[in-house]
Amino acid sequence: MKRFLTLTILSLCSLVGYTQAAEVEMADTMRANGKIYVVVGIILIVLLGFIAYLFMLDRKLNRLEKEYKK
Repeated sequence: MKRFLTLTILSLCSLVGYTQAAEVEMADTMRANGKIYVVVGIILIVLLGFIAYLFMLDRKLNRLEKEYKK
């Protein structure tokens, strides 16, 4: 078990080192063209919509729970 854990940790460390060495050309290109702000904006809009949906769903569930308790 100890050997397996050591092997797993070493594998993950080498994987992290490999991914840090790779350059992300797409992000550099989008940043240079100014389109990265469009991507960030769309992600924020989707995230805010999802949060609003969850908030409204929570309110509806609370209302149904109160009606069920009566």
